[in-house]
Amino acid sequence: MKRNILLFVLVFLIYSSKTFSQKKEFYVKFINEDIKIDGYFNENVWYDVLPAKDFWQHFPTDSVLSETKTEIHMLYDNKYLYVGIKVFSDSDDYVVPSLRRDFRGRGNDNISLMFDTFNDGSNAFLIGTNPYGVEREALISGGGSGTGGFTTSWDTKWESETKIFDNFYISEMKIPFSAFKFKEGETKWRFNSYRFDTQKNEWSTWMHIPQNQVIFNLAFMGDMIFEKPLGKSKIPIAIIPYTKAVFSKDFDINITDNKLAFGGDVKIPIGNSMNLDLTINPDFSQVEVDEQVVNLTRFEIFLPEKRQFFIDNSDLFANFGNSREANPFFSRRIGIATDLDENTIENQLLAGLRLSGKINNNLRLGILNVQTAEDTENEIPSNNNTVIAVQQKLFSRSNVGFLFVNRQVTKDREFILDSEKYNRVLGFDFNLASENNTWLGKYYLHKSFTPESGNKDFSSGAFLEYNSRRIKAKFGGTYVGDDFQSDLGFVRRSDVFKIDPRLEILFYPNSKKINSYSFALRSSTLWKPEYDFMNSDYEIDLEWNVKFQNQSSFEIALNNRYTFLFDDFDPTDTDGGVPLPSDTGYNYSRVDFSYNSDLRKQFSFSARVDAGQFFNGHKYSFTSDVRLRVQPYFSASIRTNYNYIELPQPHSSASIWLIGPKFEFTFTKKLYWSTFVQYSSQLENFSINSRLQWRFKPLSDLFIVYNDNYRTTVFSPRSRAFIVKFTYWINI
Repeated sequence: MKRNILLFVLVFLIYSSKTFSQKKEFYVKFINEDIKIDGYFNENVWYDVLPAKDFWQHFPTDSVLSETKTEIHMLYDNKYLYVGIKVFSDSDDYVVPSLRRDFRGRGNDNISLMFDTFNDGSNAFLIGTNPYGVEREALISGGGSGTGGFTTSWDTKWESETKIFDNFYISEMKIPFSAFKFKEGETKWRFNSYRFDTQKNEWSTWMHIPQNQVIFNLAFMGDMIFEKPLGKSKIPIAIIPYTKAVFSKDFDINITDNKLAFGGDVKIPIGNSMNLDLTINPDFSQVEVDEQVVNLTRFEIFLPEKRQFFIDNSDLFANFGNSREANPFFSRRIGIATDLDENTIENQLLAGLRLSGKINNNLRLGILNVQTAEDTENEIPSNNNTVIAVQQKLFSRSNVGFLFVNRQVTKDREFILDSEKYNRVLGFDFNLASENNTWLGKYYLHKSFTPESGNKDFSSGAFLEYNSRRIKAKFGGTYVGDDFQSDLGFVRRSDVFKIDPRLEILFYPNSKKINSYSFALRSSTLWKPEYDFMNSDYEIDLEWNVKFQNQSSFEIALNNRYTFLFDDFDPTDTDGGVPLPSDTGYNYSRVDFSYNSDLRKQFSFSARVDAGQFFNGHKYSFTSDVRLRVQPYFSASIRTNYNYIELPQPHSSASIWLIGPKFEFTFTKKLYWSTFVQYSSQLENFSINSRLQWRFKPLSDLFIVYNDNYRTTVFSPRSRAFIVKFTYWINI
């Protein structure tokens, strides 16, 4: 009986995990004639090649061909890849929310192309457009297994033109080979394309991708075969100077600071596959501000990297360790420090270099070195920050990586303790990805080196994930030693041993209303090794999620949590409030409801309601994001987060608000104006960021930015700045 059960389970897993994608290919013709990029197929050579066609549905189902046709033609010469796309539709009633570059994919009409130029199934370049000819580009890493590997901050130069006709539109693209990295002499790239069609309420992909996989997963790609081998790409050296004028005032200390700054970046190609980036006096100030968050936890919040210098090949440096518990390198640490009052401040970057790319088809190398300035007033020493990463491909889509991180004080000062002079991390990671992405896994082992540190300076972890059409299962564990330290990383807490299993079962009913639903059980349990493996935290979630045919979704979740406080903690962060006492354990439960409406509508929203116990009291939360568009020139949204925390006396109770309205005008595909207002009662701050951006040439911009911050306890100005920034991209 047991043998029969085991045999049944084995057959079920094999059946569930097998891919039903047929290998597809198309040919790219070499030409010697000029192609005019005008949105018309005027050149006869477009019809000399068979297009990539016969797209499959990915939503609402994955078992039939797309209802509307899409055809992709490709040509090339020694310098450019030419792409001609004919996208059929029922009418010209397209959803195009904005003319802004790098638009989000869901909720509007668009098509994207993915090029895996090294045929490794791990990294790809994405180029996309929509019926109005708005462009976007992105880098995909980690095999495209999730949104964390989708980076729209990457920019490159290319040309396109789109024209709308009756029941279809045509997009013509002229993409320089210098926009890509690839091996000289290559005859084949892996390729896929996906499309969002709002009129048919359909997502479709050229390759057949199961619905349980994300639409940009790199495991499911066909081949684009070049008529003759690719030559050596003549990639130009790019010089990107900037100048910035800042007029600012700090009202707290009554100081006005007006300054003019200069600097820039240089991008030097090394062959077809490597790039050397240099930066001198870089301007890493954010003309686009971070969205504020409400933090009711005891831990630091992880915010994404947006600075252009760190974007290209960023996964090579950043995907080591456990991104939630112990990431040994987090680039936003560079250029950030704390003053004598423990406030976070900017630490000036003097210069930096970064060498990254492919040494060959299977080996990647990344070297990063950045020098930060000394700030004696705040007792911040000058530091040299170095990261070396090596990644070797294994099997079809797996890899093994090695990492070395070093932060080193470069000038001795009396305020520097011996324990602060340097911090180093040496690490090894193995990343598993099966050919059809059914199995994912990871194992890592890292060791830190810090003066006067103890011997528990290791971090290690592993997980294995199974992902089929019906079942998603994951089991993982993480250990962070009490002495493990990574000054350039993101380590939430030390002295942790954690396991976090997860099981989800998916159903696809034959229904006109419901597309799919799932039940999920997730848990996380933490022990403290230095406290005789005392159980300090656990969390159990039971979730039911339903996705409707109109692309809206609803979820209900039950959560039970246990937290043992080793230190006093006031979750309300109230001045003079009585914190919850240390050496106390709390068990509490809540229920969550969330809903996301159809993004295709002019008015859409998402909302979440939480209610239940919170430590020894109660918490009631409401979060919403309401969006309105008047396409394609205007969009508005307002993000609201309200938390009411009620704790018994003598502890504090509090109402915590975060409100963030945002308004955006896109006058043309080159001129944008956005205003972002944020009010946070937790930070006691009201801010305005208003930004006008004119992209007068590809990757060349003029920014005019107004920033204003006010104290809200007694409404009064904190700081104000007016910034004019000019960048210019020069190819030589």
